[in-house]
Amino acid sequence: MNTTAILSALAEEQQGLVEQLDNPVHVQRAGRDFWRGDLLGHQVVLGLSKIGKVAAAATATVLIEAFGVNRIVFTGVAGGIGPGVNVGDVVVATDFVQHDMDASPLYPRYEVPLYGRSRFHCDSALSAILLEAARAGVTRARAQIHPNGQDGRLQVHLGLVASGDRFVSSESESRLLLEALQSSGLEPLAVEMEGAAVAQVCFDYGIPFAAMRTISDRADDQAHVDVPRFVTEVASRYAQAIMLALVARLPRN
Repeated sequence: MNTTAILSALAEEQQGLVEQLDNPVHVQRAGRDFWRGDLLGHQVVLGLSKIGKVAAAATATVLIEAFGVNRIVFTGVAGGIGPGVNVGDVVVATDFVQHDMDASPLYPRYEVPLYGRSRFHCDSALSAILLEAARAGVTRARAQIHPNGQDGRLQVHLGLVASGDRFVSSESESRLLLEALQSSGLEPLAVEMEGAAVAQVCFDYGIPFAAMRTISDRADDQAHVDVPRFVTEVASRYAQAIMLALVARLPRN
């Protein structure tokens, strides 16, 4: 049977899933805590990536090498930088770019040296399942958070996500980052700190990868204020509902 890894950057996003595991086993590896068990009849491994690209890449490698996972799904929060991507929306990634990768003039800006590419694509089949699960999960979680039908404008988006080892937290920085990426033909919807690294590791190993991010802020001057409370009150509920909807839709083989 295939084993699915559900990876998150923050513990709050996984607590509800850990509690729902059947036959849970706690494993420590490479200074990280993992939980393996059964979720809705599927074998899963839950893990925290920690924060940043190096930490996330190391965690993804451990999941593949030590646990033998067959697919990796990432859930987390991000800053919205694309037009129309608002706080509370969800972005399902089609691909990732490292916005702080610059080996010019030896290579074009954003291109990863020796790979001949700047974008690492998510698995189309797994992402399609995640997109469907995100729409179902957001609807369910939003009804619980806002039982009176508030925030009906929230959307699920599909597109490029940019990763970098920097918490983007000013309007000016966000604008400059977006303009620089757009000048290279890249139109990111969101910015975060781990996804591109996991996407690259999965590319190396030929492992299907999909990722979703709940928009916690607009990567502006209020980002540092908004995120902690949002993760606890909203993103953690979205993550649990979407991951349960995803696992329920995975093929049983």
